[in-house]
Amino acid sequence: MRIAYGVMGYGRGHAMRTMSVLPALMQEHDVTVFAGADAYDVLAPRFPTVRIPTIGYQYNDGGSHSLLRTVRRNFAPMSDLLFGGAGTEQVANEFRQRGINLVISDSEAWTHRVSQKLGIPRISFDHVGIIAYCKPHFPADLWALGMRDAWGYRSLMGVPERILISSFYPAEPAYPQVKIVGPMLRDEVLKAQPANGDYLLAYFNKGEHQYLPHVDRALRLLDCKVVVYGTPHRGEDENLDFRAPSVEGFVRDLAGCRAVLSTAGNQLIGEAIHFGKPILAVPEDAFEQRLNAHMIERMGVGMRADLMQLTPSDIDHFMGSHAWYVSNMREHAGNGRVEAIETLRRYINEIAQPRRRVAASRSGALPRPVAARRSA
Repeated sequence: MRIAYGVMGYGRGHAMRTMSVLPALMQEHDVTVFAGADAYDVLAPRFPTVRIPTIGYQYNDGGSHSLLRTVRRNFAPMSDLLFGGAGTEQVANEFRQRGINLVISDSEAWTHRVSQKLGIPRISFDHVGIIAYCKPHFPADLWALGMRDAWGYRSLMGVPERILISSFYPAEPAYPQVKIVGPMLRDEVLKAQPANGDYLLAYFNKGEHQYLPHVDRALRLLDCKVVVYGTPHRGEDENLDFRAPSVEGFVRDLAGCRAVLSTAGNQLIGEAIHFGKPILAVPEDAFEQRLNAHMIERMGVGMRADLMQLTPSDIDHFMGSHAWYVSNMREHAGNGRVEAIETLRRYINEIAQPRRRVAASRSGALPRPVAARRSA
């Protein structure tokens, strides 16, 4: 089949999940990736990729999400998405020219909406579906936000023909076409050998905004080396080692660290649990990440802290429970990659069967009858 694979461009987690299944799909199908921003930068050097618009959070000078800036920055692309515009027309034209007959989307809005418009069947494969397409499992303080975001996501994306969810924690599907699998572990992760290093790995998905002076101070006051990814800084400075983005390098540092301090993306959490690395989650001010941080504490594999008020004592308190967190890792570690690929293949085949029957009926070809077996 000719497949369009849409990937949400904000952050790198969506791209990492895509990389875990795309090589297998490309062996059997003609796949074109549609992505923008961070995801485009990760995927374009490796796969045929079309650059498309992206919607994402904007930040204020204090490092928090800015509602005003987010609305202002996303007004034009949201208008394009909801009412049609250059971006929507670009994606639609690419679909027509390439003869796309199936869309797989990882939280990517343009490919979802255009496929609905053109009548192309869809498979949703992401993590946010655990909010939108599963029964509510939110803590009391996040319940209203969760119900709002679930409704908003369904309103924007609809309910696809097939829904596959990758998550580091379980949930109960709310629709019959939903299946949940474990985290997607990339080849780089599966090949890496874990080691008990003496350094803390710090990752910020938008470090140019999140790596604030008080965060820098908290890390410098620690009695250990800190390897930092996601900021504009480079090189060693006191106990801090700022590193450039690198898929292989990051996985190597993750496998060898003592623990992880990071924003609360599903993909990194799943990989950290795989390597047995406790997580100090400092979630963005977004429901999905706040829920992920809550689940980390509930599972006993780490703790959560407020990025805007992070102190050295928060990190010391977290590291003081290191042994207990490690003892809970094996219960929650998992790799859903093989099951996800098998499920995607089955979904693709199920969607393709009616199309084959329609094509056969239009050509006048009838299915051959099964020959009756002779009785002995």
